[in-house]
Amino acid sequence: MVDVTAKAETHRYATATGSISMRPETLALIAQGSASKGDVLGVARIAAIQGAKRTSDLIPLCHPIAVTRISVDFEIDCQASSIACTARVETFGRTGVEMEALSAVSIGLLTIYDMCKAADRGMRLEGVRLLEKAGGRSGHWQGD
Repeated sequence: MVDVTAKAETHRYATATGSISMRPETLALIAQGSASKGDVLGVARIAAIQGAKRTSDLIPLCHPIAVTRISVDFEIDCQASSIACTARVETFGRTGVEMEALSAVSIGLLTIYDMCKAADRGMRLEGVRLLEKAGGRSGHWQGD
């Protein structure tokens, strides 16, 4: 585990995104709220938040972080028959929250898969990536 003792505590945040593509019929079930397991996006949002909070339990050598804010948003794209998930995680601490944001997105998308797999086992998780991070010595970084 990296020693962060000498690092300054600063406001840090990270934003990650990813998507899940599926058959149009599956997307309709989610959008209409008629999936057999219930409110897919509501449950996925809670799962994503839990995923961010439990990142250090899932990723070896990842520091446990006192997260101060997590937001998770889903955007349905009927044209592409997909749902995008974007998570932003914030803290005031000695190390960044990139892994927490990436975990939130991954767990949110996996929850959608789990809740809809009976209707569509061919769903695909795609493009999970960091969009932006800020805080600490390395400053601000923004992806493409």
